[in-house]
Formats: sequence, structure tokens, C-alpha cells
Amino acid sequence: MVADHLFVGGEVVTVNPNDDIVEAIAIGGGRILAVGSTEEILRLRGPGTRVVDLRGRSLLPGFIDSHLHMLMYGANKLGVDCKNGVGSVGEILEKLSLRAAETPEGEWVRGWGYNNGKLAEGRHPTRRELDRVSEDHPVFAGRTCGHISVVNSRALEILGITRDTPDPEGGSIGRDENGEPNGLLKETAHMTAFQEAAYSPEEMAEAMGLANDDFVRLGITSIHEAGGYGPSQMRAMYQSVRSGRVKVRIYAMVCSLNESEKFVEGAIRGGVMTGMGDERFRIGPAKVFTDGASSGPTCATREPYTSDPTDSGILYYSQGEIDEILGSAHREGFQITAHAIGDRAVEMVANCIEKALAEQPREDHRHRIEHAGMAPPDLMRRIKSLGIVPIPNPAFFYEFGEGYVKNYGERVEHMFPLASYAEEGITAASGSDAPVTVPNPMRGIYCAVTRETSSGTVVGGVQGTSLLHAIRTFTLNGAYASFEEGIKGSLEPGKLADLVVLDGTILSTPPEALLSLSPALTMIGGEVVFEHEGAAEPEDAARTAEPAR
Repeated sequence: MVADHLFVGGEVVTVNPNDDIVEAIAIGGGRILAVGSTEEILRLRGPGTRVVDLRGRSLLPGFIDSHLHMLMYGANKLGVDCKNGVGSVGEILEKLSLRAAETPEGEWVRGWGYNNGKLAEGRHPTRRELDRVSEDHPVFAGRTCGHISVVNSRALEILGITRDTPDPEGGSIGRDENGEPNGLLKETAHMTAFQEAAYSPEEMAEAMGLANDDFVRLGITSIHEAGGYGPSQMRAMYQSVRSGRVKVRIYAMVCSLNESEKFVEGAIRGGVMTGMGDERFRIGPAKVFTDGASSGPTCATREPYTSDPTDSGILYYSQGEIDEILGSAHREGFQITAHAIGDRAVEMVANCIEKALAEQPREDHRHRIEHAGMAPPDLMRRIKSLGIVPIPNPAFFYEFGEGYVKNYGERVEHMFPLASYAEEGITAASGSDAPVTVPNPMRGIYCAVTRETSSGTVVGGVQGTSLLHAIRTFTLNGAYASFEEGIKGSLEPGKLADLVVLDGTILSTPPEALLSLSPALTMIGGEVVFEHEGAAEPEDAARTAEPAR
């Protein structure tokens, strides 16, 4: 047995059942051949083996982001960045105007990522302000949460929204003091605009490639794609994987941001089900949206927001509708899941799963709740008893933590509660929800441990978890959430050779310095898909070691 790659002299964090830490690992034929001491692993060297001296650095299983929107993330890179380096409505208008000037008349001008809470004006842009960008182009500016947008008059015309248009079920249309639409669209109203402003198939293919390149640089080897443009997105993802442009492994949820129930129903009628596919592209759970965003705030809570006693969020469906949509998917063999952030929405999804399992029991169903943003003790008990896999987003604290304290008060003690999940023996798999926030797994791990915002405020510190558990939620638990823990998620012989080498030693890095670590090399299936120049040098001793015979 001769290896293709040997990584020696490092801190190999296996994430196996014993959390063993070893020195070295051997890769061959796209799989892990062995882990152990440097001396043991060097025995597997052959004439063509590449030997990499880790020089004490950490090697981990490739990161699995269990909830993000890959195509949306990549598509945003084609649009106008209204998030980074933007501090006012005026700056948003300036950037959008520059794009409008180079966009053919009548085509969409798309911006993304603004956060009204961090703008100098402390508010959303308005329809009239976006009209100054262009009256000939439809203009769309999406908030960072992905659940709210602002559009101009031309876009409202395309959407058929007038002063007489009622709020759609599960959404709202903002209005000025005269009752005229002001361009602000929330939840289902936003989702409709998002779908109308969709990118072309060619742009989607480009977006997938851009996202892939960023993800492998961040050490991400697998993602759970949480939905976006529906069937057209599913085709674009599969074609990008088949062409080889996308290397990252995809577990694709059956979900559309607009009318997700129709996509789920169509998949059921078409004979699709969870698990179809292969190690590169596999069909995941059937998913619907039940409530809004944590940072909007628009999520559905059992008690009103601390910041507004008249508001407790938006629900997309009634309990009966959720039960019917996801219950039918369960009956047809799907893994099921739902976006649910507020405790009211989490409770409704738990009710649905409990009812579905009572009507048709299934062992090892691994039904999920995406985000499960608020999980107080009573819901924690139900998640555990029903065998639900929650998908928390610890990185949200970095960007939105202060807003959580303002909007939810003491409820932050039960938001994305990784420590409680560990104590209760609940398998939670973490995700970034990019492009809502950045896809960097190190930020997620940092926040899982510290619960700190970008300004250093600790939010619900009692839920800070251990470093090894944080790593597990971004590796093996992600594989578990997609029924793939037998082939990936930990560094064990026989598993896929998906791994990341960091530029430092993670286990001896103080929690406050975790964000300083970054990937030096990423491997997927034995192929090096990213390598920082000079990141991996041959080991002197390895160059003189005897080849395996």
C-alpha cells in the first residue's frame, strides 16, 4: 500500500469517536489510508508520493457548512456590494448608480447586503431614492438577512404592486404616510421580487464557480445548499458539478425562496427523494420557510420582541399547512426540514415532525430544523426526544449579536445553544447561512466558543461550547445531518480524503485568536483544490526515507 500524499509532523485533529489527535495521515486513491505517528505514516511513502511537512500545524477534516446558499452567494458577487465599506444610504445609491450606468436599459440592477441598522441614517433606502438610481431599470437592493429588500418604481410596476395591492400571506409591503408603496418588501413579498430578479443560466454557472473558489479557499469541502431560485438553481448546481467547475460536494435541499411548497410538491410528484445522487451531488431534504429572519427582525416568536411589544414576527404558513406540506414529503421517504428561527416557528416545526412520525414512524429519520434560532428548555427537550437535527448558525453573533440583545432580551441565552446541545447529546450541525454572513468556518467556530460580536460583546455566554465540539459541528455532525458520516466528516481510514490544513495550531490557539487562523491547503477526494503559495514544503527527513515496498 503506497500513498499519494503523506502529511506528517503536525496536529491531526481526527474528530473520530475518541477525538484522537495524531501526528500524520496518509492519502491514496482519493481515500484516507491511515492515520498515526509520523514514523508509521512514512512507511507508506513510494517513489511518487508527495510528502508534506505540517511543521506542527493543524490538519482537520474538511469543513462541512450545513446551511448556506451557494448560488446566491456567488450571484451576489455579480451584483453590487452594499455591505462592505458602505456606511450610508447615499453610498448605496452611488454604487447602484454606477452599475445602472453600465447596464443595458430595462435589465435589473441588483444590490445586496445592506444593513439598515448600521447605516448612518439608521433606516432602509426608499423607493423614491432608488428611483434616483434609475427610472428605466428595475432596481433591487437586498438586506443582509435575505428576507427584506427595497425596490424602485420600475420594479414595483413589473411586480404589479400598487397602493391597492394587499399584503401577501406571510409577507408585507411597506407604505408611506399616504398609503403608497415605499419600496420596502418583507418575507414573501421580498421572495417574489427576488425570484423576478433572477439571474440567467449562464450567470448562475458563473456564480457557482465564483462561490466554489471562495469556499475551497476557506477549507470548505462540502455544503448543504439551502435553496434559492428553485428548479433553475438545481440544474445549475448539478451541471456545475458535472462539468468539474465546482469541486465542493453538494447536498441540495429541495427548496425555493419563492413558493417553496410548489417545488416540494413537484419533487414528490416527479419521484425525487432524499439520498438520490452520489458523493459529489446528492438530493437532500424537502424544505419550506416558516418564519422570517433573526436580524430583521421578522422571525416568529412566542412573546413579542423586547424592542417592540406590538410585533412578534411573520409566519409563512399555518400549522395545518406546514403539517400537510412536510407531512406528505415524510410519507414519501424524504428527510424533511424547515427554516425556523423564532421559538414559535421552532415549536410549529417540532409539532409537524411529531405528527408525521406518529402517523408513519421511521427509524433514523434525521429530520432537521434549519437555524432553530431559539430553543428554550421545553423545545430542547422536544428536539432531543424526536431525534431532530438542529442546524445552528453561531457566526450570526459576530455581525448581529447586539441586535439580538436589543430585540430579544434574555432570550439570547437560548439562541443557537451549542453548549446545551452538547450537554443533551443532541447532534447539531453548524452552518454559516452565507451570504447572510460570511462563509468562513473559522468565524463560526470562534463564535461557537466565545459568543462574541465584532465589537467584543458576549451574547448569551453560557452557551459557549468547547473548541473540539465546535469543530465537530462543522465536520462530522454535518456529515451526520446528510446521512454521510460513514464516508466523511472525520479522518479515519477508508473515508473520503477531504481535509484542510490550517496555517497554525488550532488546539493551542487562544479562543480570542481563532479568527487569525486560515487554511493553507484544501483537499477534496485526494485532489488539492487550494494551496497557499509556500504553504506546504517537503519534510527533510521524508525526502531521505525509504520508499514503501
